[in-house]
Amino acid sequence: MTITAVGFDLDETLAVPARDRETILDDAVEAVGGPPLTREGYLDVHGRHLTSDTREPIFAALLDGRDADVAPERLAAAYRQEIAAALAPVSGIEAFVRRLRGEYRVGLLTNGPTRAQRDKLTTLGWTNLFDVALVTGDLDAGKPNAPAFEALLDALGSDPETTAYVGDDVDADIAGAADAGLVPIQVVFDGGPTRSPRAAAHIPRDRLVADLPDLLDEL
Repeated sequence: MTITAVGFDLDETLAVPARDRETILDDAVEAVGGPPLTREGYLDVHGRHLTSDTREPIFAALLDGRDADVAPERLAAAYRQEIAAALAPVSGIEAFVRRLRGEYRVGLLTNGPTRAQRDKLTTLGWTNLFDVALVTGDLDAGKPNAPAFEALLDALGSDPETTAYVGDDVDADIAGAADAGLVPIQVVFDGGPTRSPRAAAHIPRDRLVADLPDLLDEL
């Protein structure tokens, strides 16, 4: 069946930080004089707050019981600033998405608190880049849960079997999209997640702009 719509993940798929995220977290903690935090700990708590408005509950949980006089909102603000300063789009992606919209309905579905992810779109200048841009902080569920993908389909006005979803994460993006009936396409890159056998196709991130149109035609 012909693909009529395309959904994208944001982080590590369309936009990549110039510094690794562990360093970004360390720099944010240092900026406010907070206690050491690990990237693993952050991701664990983040996964339980995919429908939050802000990152404050994440940092409140991470700071709970720690001997530190740092307000979660200060640390959340510092982390947001560090992310914004480091974030960069994949080369050529903006013009590519605009061209893609000439042929498909194009949407974004990104995991994370509303303010954090919307700030990223503002920083990148992408507030109007997509036909629809959904943040799980505004939804009742995050990826990989089916309601998140169903919200994308509803917003795009498309059927799952005619909608491709492009992302990097094996569980949140590829398994989630597959379980919801979409056609998952995995973006791969050095140091990224392993290739999922559930993906309909795999594309190197640095070939996304060049190779995705032909792939969509073939699906």
